[in-house]
Amino acid sequence: MAHASLVELIKLAGLPASAADAVEIAGTEPVFATRYKPVAPGAAAMAARGLAAAELWALKTGRRQQVRVNMRAAAAALRGSRYLRINGEKPAEDPEKITGFYPLRDGRWMYLHCNFFNLRDCNLAVLGAPQQRDAVARAVAKWDGLELENAIFEGGGACSFVRSEEEWRALPQMQAVARLPLLEIVKIGDAPAQPLPAGDRPLSGVRVLDLTRVLAGPTCARTLAEHGADVLRVTREDLADMGPTDFDTGIGKLCTHIDLRNPPEAETMRGLVRECDVFSQSYRPGALAHHGLSPEALAQVRPGIVYVTLSAWGREGPWSGRRGYDTVVQSANGMAWRPNNERPAFLPYSAQDYVAGYVLAFGAMVALARRVREGGSWLVRASLAGAGHWILQHGVLEPSEYAHLPVELPADELRPLLMEHESPIGRITHLAPVVQMSETPARWARPSVPRGYHKPVWPPRG
Repeated sequence: MAHASLVELIKLAGLPASAADAVEIAGTEPVFATRYKPVAPGAAAMAARGLAAAELWALKTGRRQQVRVNMRAAAAALRGSRYLRINGEKPAEDPEKITGFYPLRDGRWMYLHCNFFNLRDCNLAVLGAPQQRDAVARAVAKWDGLELENAIFEGGGACSFVRSEEEWRALPQMQAVARLPLLEIVKIGDAPAQPLPAGDRPLSGVRVLDLTRVLAGPTCARTLAEHGADVLRVTREDLADMGPTDFDTGIGKLCTHIDLRNPPEAETMRGLVRECDVFSQSYRPGALAHHGLSPEALAQVRPGIVYVTLSAWGREGPWSGRRGYDTVVQSANGMAWRPNNERPAFLPYSAQDYVAGYVLAFGAMVALARRVREGGSWLVRASLAGAGHWILQHGVLEPSEYAHLPVELPADELRPLLMEHESPIGRITHLAPVVQMSETPARWARPSVPRGYHKPVWPPRG
């Protein structure tokens, strides 16, 4: 199943099915107790990005290499942030967190996403409730699901009425998602062919601007760093961060603050763009255009750029402009739904986030290879809902096939998958790279750092 998924993915990128012959995917699904089968598409996406890195290495050196992915390690990578430890300690949960499922007036369920203060405040404003879980529950219980969902989205928040798969399939948004491919790689401008920078890794000297948040987008940029890219994460000082999660997805990256509302800092951003190779962002479709950072604008500023963009719901359909995150999409597309109106529950994976992130990293490297061969500026697109649709297409398991499975890998199996590094905040424990490459092993050259730790300048190439 995973090999077939790999072939499907690489064919989407215009590569021959025979390219998958250089890849070994070992193991089977299921791994953890869930009716869904995300590990096959997840392992395929990880293998595909290893294959793309190997192709870039072949373009630089003429040498081929083998790529290997173990499906049990891939399963861990689809929930990688939960293995993060700082100085040996698991990061503490926020005791005032109000994100979660709440029963509605008719007994059905609503999911509220309040992990960012701006979304929390928008959600609470619609509900007219203080930041107390009991008060939020009482407020939600006064609403019908669709009415509250629409009110929160119109108010700038993030949520989802918890739907079954059948209800999701009936929605115009699902039909819009199904019409789009999982991955799009589109030429958006002319530019001369550009060779890869010199260096001893597939992406040595390749510069990546990372304007993404949470998991999928940061995972894409972290993956490029695994193969040698210089990744500069750009955030804004007054924006809420994801706390410890940032230290997991921030491995291998530089990190700086830029406020695009400040003209001198906006000019600094344009200077960084002129010297970058990949620009990655996860804002809602069109949100960066008024800052002059649309794909078309950057193709003019920096001919030959690879512009990577992630959205929650895809670029088409009535929800295309809505905010969304993995848990919001799981609540909408049936993954979190439980029969008989039981309390919803998420998959034991952040599978849509990680699959989308690895698919985008694969697409970015395919676009870089096209830039070497034929030139041009390129747009790479994917969405969380598209990743979810791909996972759902892999079908479901019977309870007898997964009910006996554990919720975690055995300690003696998990231990070799972990690694440590020293950072400015202490000793960080996290998953090691899962993709194994015979000649250019994936690794990170930089530690995780706090937000804004570096100046907004590129390091020397090479």
